Amino acid sequence: MVYITSWDEFVDRSVQLFRADPESTRYVMKYRHCDGKLVLKVTDNKECLKFKTDQAQDAKKMEKLNNVFFTLMSRGPEVDPAEVTGKDQMDAQPTKKGRGRKQ
Repeated sequence: MVYITSWDEFVDRSVQLFRADPESTRYVMKYRHCDGKLVLKVTDNKECLKFKTDQAQDAKKMEKLNNVFFTLMSRGPEVDPAEVTGKDQMDAQPTKKGRGRKQ
């Protein structure tokens, strides 16, 4: 288990790993508050990819990776992950207008 230092390489290799064997690929997130470290792990029992960070800005990247994996799992491994963004899903939800109770 070697940590991959480049985020883009980790995402590309993780998607390739999932597409190769979607039935046995697992994606795990582990956050240690006392250290402030986030570890992401993708494995298929043959190959293990890990990414470690302590940067708060990487939380948005992790959210995008979650969206990519959710899309690949729900629509199938043939879907292009480049078309997946979290913004589309956010825009589809209606926003509440107003504050408090109606009078």
